[in-house]
Amino acid sequence: MDIETAFHTVGEFGPYQKRAVAALVLVQVYMACQSMLVVLVGYTPEYRVDQPADGPSSHVTFTEEADSIVTEWVLVRQQAYKVSLAGSLFFTGLLVGNVVFGPLSDKIGRRPVYLTGLLLEVIFGYVTAMAPSYEVFAASRLLVGLMNGGIGLVCFVLTQEYVGKSYWAMTGTLNSMIFAVGIALFGALGYFIRPWRTLAMVANSSGVLFFLMSVTLPESPRWLYSQGQTERAEEVLLYMAARNGSKASHLMLQRVGAAKPGSPVRNGGGVLQLVLHPVLRLRTMVLMYVWYACSLVYYGLTLGAGDTSGSRFVNVAMYGLVELPAYPLCIYFINQSWAGRRKSMATFLCLAGCACLCSTLIPENTGTLLSVTSLALLGKLMVSAAFNIAYVYTSELYPTVIRNAGLGVCSMSCRVGGILAPFVPSMRALHASMPFTVFCLSGLSAGCLGLLLPETLNRPAAETLEELSSPSRGRVLESKALLYEDERWKSNHT
Repeated sequence: MDIETAFHTVGEFGPYQKRAVAALVLVQVYMACQSMLVVLVGYTPEYRVDQPADGPSSHVTFTEEADSIVTEWVLVRQQAYKVSLAGSLFFTGLLVGNVVFGPLSDKIGRRPVYLTGLLLEVIFGYVTAMAPSYEVFAASRLLVGLMNGGIGLVCFVLTQEYVGKSYWAMTGTLNSMIFAVGIALFGALGYFIRPWRTLAMVANSSGVLFFLMSVTLPESPRWLYSQGQTERAEEVLLYMAARNGSKASHLMLQRVGAAKPGSPVRNGGGVLQLVLHPVLRLRTMVLMYVWYACSLVYYGLTLGAGDTSGSRFVNVAMYGLVELPAYPLCIYFINQSWAGRRKSMATFLCLAGCACLCSTLIPENTGTLLSVTSLALLGKLMVSAAFNIAYVYTSELYPTVIRNAGLGVCSMSCRVGGILAPFVPSMRALHASMPFTVFCLSGLSAGCLGLLLPETLNRPAAETLEELSSPSRGRVLESKALLYEDERWKSNHT
């Protein structure tokens, strides 16, 4: 039997898989705390600068009671950029982690990469909490981001590969929902724990619990099967069957060989095809910008939560909780024939841009329901839905043989948006409306470009590049020139 038939036999989402998936998705709480850490520990309280009459030196006095990296290392005025820099270093780590850990988990397995990355992230998280200087703090944020990006990708894959294919959409959405809950919990934790070192220590300690919960998890049976290790895959599946209460006592998977060393996808030719193939090239360019814009707006609004009016703790919690309605919304719309993936993603991106545009027209500190904060929350709701659709949509737009490469490239552009996001809220120094103007233009432009992509709802996913090039498949910017170039590509690769 093949691997999908085996999952039907042992149970696609039995009691054991539910416990395993729960252990994995709960790690998103820890990852959310690390992602949002600088929002609270990097808070800049009110201060004044005292200029002595008899000397050129000045002294900074904080007039608001707060304990943060800003008050400890006086990161104001010319040093204020270091707060945003710490946030950008974290997202730089995410970018590198995606690039390194993804292929590594494909090569040596999901489980060892995931457990090692989680353990190292916890260790570096404690370095953050005990950092003796800003330089050590910044370096630790880079390393935490490196591990966070790696285990986030592998954790997402594991939640998919432990269950039957019919449950992939649900487990993928669970990851996003628990991450949003983690943001809200971190806001509540920050309210009760004000000293920044204690907050960082407590938030990081949850990682120890999640690591212990994950130690007993098995290797992915799908990965073992894809590597030709069918006997080990059968052992894992039988272990799942026993824990699920299934009566299956013997499984015989089809014997398949591991991918050949000369395979072009395994040797990096897959990434090259994203540039060489005419359809994939344009499709990838559009998707890279969509992912970049989603990340910039999503993280820009989230990281700017502490700068908007009202309690910074309530704002952080609200920016997390507001995501939750986005997921049932997008699940509903993407499965409707009149909306589908393409129109839903484009509409949510444009609505996010419009919400940010309206934010520039509303005076700050208005006590009405229609305030800058409420419009920013609406924008976060819309971009969260668009981001979730982008994950599903992108995987459907790439053929199976090149799907990992396509997702990897899009994830890299996503991290570039994350790296720039911490600096966007600081553009308030130029003009109060500047951050929302950037978010508005990014959302609207990405939404319009997204309409150039083909619809994938109720259409079979392409398995090979030849299937992608068939006339029955939708194209990005289909034209006579592209058709000619596509035919020329096929003739050169047959």
